[in-house]
Amino acid sequence: MDEVAVIEDAAAAEVSLDPMRARLLSELSEPASATMLAARVGLARQKVNYHLKALEKHGLVELVEERRKGNVTERMMRATAVSFVISPTALSAVQPDPGRAPDQLSARWLLAVAARLVRDVGALITGAAKADKRVATFAIDGHVRFASAADRAAFAEELAATVTSLVSRYHDDTAAGGREHRVVVALHPSVPNATPQTETKPETEQSGETKES
Repeated sequence: MDEVAVIEDAAAAEVSLDPMRARLLSELSEPASATMLAARVGLARQKVNYHLKALEKHGLVELVEERRKGNVTERMMRATAVSFVISPTALSAVQPDPGRAPDQLSARWLLAVAARLVRDVGALITGAAKADKRVATFAIDGHVRFASAADRAAFAEELAATVTSLVSRYHDDTAAGGREHRVVVALHPSVPNATPQTETKPETEQSGETKES
C-alpha cells in the first residue's frame, strides 16, 4: 500500500469525496470485510458492499484476500494508499495556470504554482509506478519566525538572489542528455495549530519520490 496516491480521474475524485466512502477509505488502512466495516460505520452490509464496489471500480481499494465461511465468501479489502490527493488534472478544464498572471507576492498565484506541483508530481508518480521506477525529487520543509515584516522582506530578497545564483551556476542549456527539473520555492504564513508553534529554526525534510522544491 502506497503512503500517498494521486487521483487524476474526475470520476474517481467524485467517488472519493463522498463522506461515507471517504470514511471507508480511512477504515481500510488495514484489511477489512464489508461485515466488519458495517459494524464500524453503522451501515447495512449490503450498503457497505455498494460503496466498496464503487471504490474498487476506480482503483481506490483492492482485494487482498478471500475467506470462505460456510457458503459465503468474505472479501477482505484494503485501501490502495494511506492518503489520497486529488490532482488538478481531475478538473482539467478549470485547473489553475500560474502562467496566466505570474506575481510572486500573490497568494493565489502561489496556490496555482502548488496546484501545478501536485499535478506534475502526480503524473510523474503515475508514470514511474507503471515503469516500476522511482522519481528523483528533493524537498525542503521548514519554519522560520521573523521579528518584523522588514525582516521577512529581506529574507525573501536574499532567498531569491541565492536561488537565482545557484540555478545560474548549474543550469546548462547545451548539456547533451541533460534533464530539466522545475524548482519551486515558497514562503507563506504558518496556519495556526497546523505546525509546532515553538520551533524557530528551519528544518529540512528529504523526500525520495513525492515532492520537488
